[in-house]
Amino acid sequence: MVEATLLVIGAALGGALAWLVARGHFRAAAAGERDPLASRLASAETSVDEARKQLTHRELKVEELQSTLDAERLARAQADARLEAAHASLDEQRRFVEQSRERLADTFKALSADALQQNSAAFVDRARETLGAQLERGREAIASTVQPLSDALTRYEQDLRALEASRQHAYSSLGTQLGQLAASSASLQRETGNLVTALRGSQVRGKWGELTLRRAVEVSGMTQYCDYVEQVTVEGEGGRLRPDMVVNLPAGRQIVVDAKVPLEAYLDAAEAKTPEDRAAALGHYAQQVRRHVGLLASKAYWTEFASAADFVIMFMPGEAFFAAAADADGSLIEEALGKRVIVASPMSLVALLRAVEIGWRQQRLAANAAEISRQGHELYERIRLMTEHFAGVGRALGGATKAFNQAVGSFESRVLPAVRRFRELGAAGGDEIEVLEAVDQQPRALTAPEATGETP
Repeated sequence: MVEATLLVIGAALGGALAWLVARGHFRAAAAGERDPLASRLASAETSVDEARKQLTHRELKVEELQSTLDAERLARAQADARLEAAHASLDEQRRFVEQSRERLADTFKALSADALQQNSAAFVDRARETLGAQLERGREAIASTVQPLSDALTRYEQDLRALEASRQHAYSSLGTQLGQLAASSASLQRETGNLVTALRGSQVRGKWGELTLRRAVEVSGMTQYCDYVEQVTVEGEGGRLRPDMVVNLPAGRQIVVDAKVPLEAYLDAAEAKTPEDRAAALGHYAQQVRRHVGLLASKAYWTEFASAADFVIMFMPGEAFFAAAADADGSLIEEALGKRVIVASPMSLVALLRAVEIGWRQQRLAANAAEISRQGHELYERIRLMTEHFAGVGRALGGATKAFNQAVGSFESRVLPAVRRFRELGAAGGDEIEVLEAVDQQPRALTAPEATGETP
């Protein structure tokens, strides 16, 4: 019993050391409660940045295609200018031909009308054929030059329309994602508000504390109704008492555990806008924790439970709650110990219950060893009795062998000679009487001390 009490006190000191370690991690633990919100916001911002990068890349592509389109349009304008210049040159040649024809008509006007007409008609036809061929070749050359430009402009216009459609789709997708982000943010705010509102209620807060306590006990490897019992009710001098849990210790001892946390004051501190408001809210939170310590000490569970240890554990369902109270009030833990109240976080409670579970394991091992010793002693006694029975059977077999040998000797020396005399006189027939042999082997004697009755 003394060893179990020392074990529990050592675990309590270990919990106090765990508090000193957890004290430095208050800010990290408090910040951890907002990590899911920050993670979702960071994921949304990453999606928006990615959409913006894609939009910027597409806008650069549009500008590049627009520059190429402008260059092609300029080339087409230059080609059109060259085409117009070629048309102008052809018109100039046509006018030159007409003027030449007129001069030829004036020169050969004196010639005969038929000869002049024939020569003039032949010359005009030949000139027309020559100019027509040159004009056709010029048109083909211009067409071969302008057609690739026209095809390229057509492709660029198609790409530009596709890129514009893609840009419009990207803008629409970005707007949709921003709308979803806004909706998710609003939904997250509503859910957070609902959670905060629910936790501010005393009934929900109590159920949450009891659930966290049960999970910590299950993690430590303890079994319900064997190693611990929940909601045990006792009638004390001050009225009915019902702690959240009673942990059974080896040697019939018990530890009373009660879950307490002034969550409303802690939430006020978390929602504070300025460092001054936060410090004031944390001070109020530490005062409420101190008040809970006083209430638990006043219940004196160790006097109401006959086998309870002379202290009670006040469980705070969160490392952040424990660290915030200890950071705001440095003397809280020491004063609570002075009032026989051990303030425990999930980590320190699991460490304490692990020590209790190890004690239970050692007790079960000791009980198993005692049972094995008892059954071994019983088996030894049974084997000893069996060896005595075997020894008795051996002695009986030895006596039967001796009696058999004596009967064989008497039969051969007294009975068998007289019977053989009848055969010699012809009064008996058939086969001869079989010769009986004495038994020379004796049963093996047991030499074990258990069989001979000697002390081993």
